[in-house]
Amino acid sequence: MQIVADENIPLLDQFFSEFGDIVRVPGRTMKAADVADADILIVRSVTQVNEQLLAGSKVKFVGTATIGTDHIDLDYLEKAGIGFRSAPGCNAQAVVDYVLSALSVLVDSRGIAFTELSVGIVGLGNVGLLLRNRLEEMDVEVIGVDPFKDPEDVGVLSSFEEALSADVVTFHTPMTKSGDHPTWHMLNAETLAKMKPDACLINAARGAVVDNAALLEHMKANDDFSAILDVWEGEPEINTELLDYCWLGTPHIAGYSLDGKMRGTEMVYHGVCEFFGLPIRCKLAQFLPEPGIKRVNFTEQAPVHQALRTAIRAAYEIRVDDGVLRSAMRRSKNLRETFDRLRKEYPLRRDTPTLRVGVPARAHDLMDALTSAGFDVRTK
Repeated sequence: MQIVADENIPLLDQFFSEFGDIVRVPGRTMKAADVADADILIVRSVTQVNEQLLAGSKVKFVGTATIGTDHIDLDYLEKAGIGFRSAPGCNAQAVVDYVLSALSVLVDSRGIAFTELSVGIVGLGNVGLLLRNRLEEMDVEVIGVDPFKDPEDVGVLSSFEEALSADVVTFHTPMTKSGDHPTWHMLNAETLAKMKPDACLINAARGAVVDNAALLEHMKANDDFSAILDVWEGEPEINTELLDYCWLGTPHIAGYSLDGKMRGTEMVYHGVCEFFGLPIRCKLAQFLPEPGIKRVNFTEQAPVHQALRTAIRAAYEIRVDDGVLRSAMRRSKNLRETFDRLRKEYPLRRDTPTLRVGVPARAHDLMDALTSAGFDVRTK
């Protein structure tokens, strides 16, 4: 078989070489001629997979190594009898790490502890639910919203309006334009006006979930309002004026951990094996390197809230990616190319559970706080 895949997907040879020849193609510019002779197509979110791309091709199976599927015409795939697999939850931990790093910067700027925040989580799928569980273990007040979930599965559910009253509102939904609860421009001029004047918005879902034009106007009129954006309308050509007004901005890399990307490839591999009736011979553990251990040690006297912020940012420091994006955009002569290059060349990080934190044996409160945030806590 021939496998055509986005060139930026890791472990293609390790997982798929046994099935046939692998042809690597830039995902953003992938066209019908590239996939005409493919039996298997593997993409990321930058490739629109639809009839225009696939009509007349030999493609029997499409896999996306991403949690989202809004770039896939699922109705067409079903009509054409083409198999499909996505990778739900593959990078959930990485996105949670991103949000926690953002919150750590926020509480620092306000001089408060995590427990003094309220956080509205819109969307309680793999990412949102993991974030909810993590924050509640950290004793943070969470207001969860998801009309498609049952409280028995995800905890107490509230309305979108109630979530908008939180100190922080973070989005973890797919991007949809139809159905009873479309998410396209879910946050717009009307709903932004319902948020606190000094609220903080985090969007690490899809750019169009937030009306970017309305957000820009809202921030121009409300100096105390903060926005942290990882996803943008119009990607890869983002609105640099909006970036200037954002408190923190990153180039769609919230889920870019080594663990998450490799896990996504493995999940697509499982889908291929299932669809074609092939045995599963490869496992991620064979290829995932040992964690690059970062040792963070605290004394018994370390204040819990300070140690927690330090450990979170040792795992992932969002301000570094913010600085890289701003610097690159200021110097850029081609915004599209620059944005894509930042994603392609992004230095993949490891998920938080790979970070070992040394804690004095008698510092029980500190040990509990760090464990609740997902760290591998070791006594010393």
